[in-house]
Amino acid sequence: MDGIIPLYKERGMTSFDCVSRLRRILKTKKIGHSGTLDPSVDGVLPICVGNATKVVEYLMQSGKEYQGELVIGKATTTEDFDGEVIETKPVEEAISSELIKRAMQKMTGEIIQIPPMYSAVKVNGKRLYEYARAGETVERPRRKALISSFVMCRNEYDLEHQEQHVYFKVKCSKGTYIRTLVADLARSLGYPGAMKWLTRLESGGFTLDQTLSLNDIQDAVAHQTINRHLYPIDYALKDYPAVELTPVQWQSVQHGGWLKEDELQTVANEVVLKYDGSTKALYHLTAQGYKPTKMFSVK
Repeated sequence: MDGIIPLYKERGMTSFDCVSRLRRILKTKKIGHSGTLDPSVDGVLPICVGNATKVVEYLMQSGKEYQGELVIGKATTTEDFDGEVIETKPVEEAISSELIKRAMQKMTGEIIQIPPMYSAVKVNGKRLYEYARAGETVERPRRKALISSFVMCRNEYDLEHQEQHVYFKVKCSKGTYIRTLVADLARSLGYPGAMKWLTRLESGGFTLDQTLSLNDIQDAVAHQTINRHLYPIDYALKDYPAVELTPVQWQSVQHGGWLKEDELQTVANEVVLKYDGSTKALYHLTAQGYKPTKMFSVK
């Protein structure tokens, strides 16, 4: 079995839990996921099965979209509602939507993030959450992130609890910490803040309405219809131009051979090579011609 399944990851499960369960359902060990989701986050988690595990990195290159809720007025150890409250500041008057929108606009484009202590980023061979659980602090690496869009969907003031609830959508590059983004938004408005919930709407070119739950996949296997839900590896490479090889070219590519620049009749720096309609390799242009970036099949 080879292909990509857009899984709906439920809240309460780790991404590894999903892979482990799918290995039992699909009766194969060769499974990987594209882009880890925290246990408390639900949404799109592309799963690569069999030969499709070779395209995980290309699925991860695509942008992601999320929606969620920021609560302004308190901060936690984890920047979301899974952590302990460490700071509070009552929001005594409602924060206007215009003020929030302007602050969001300033955080659009290329930004620098410092990952939260409760994250899987490695420093000196240890993950940050390991330091955090041991009560240790360590200097965290600054990372670039690209925020394509950061918009407010709804803005509500809770007079009783003196908190502001901001519902948002964000489109961003891989590796963006959304809880850090929204906590920083709250700080820019002069308050502590924490993310209440988050859903991934899009990842790897798949949207929420394309996803299957673990139960859906189990039913499809039981009814022998699972192949209908498998996307080919081409789906992960759809942004690359493709060239159909001649039999002579395919013989060379099968052995990792280079191709002359004028052989492929393309000006693209990277190109998907197909033979007999099937995706075989990704090649990139060098001064000496096109050479292999990744081989997907030699059969």
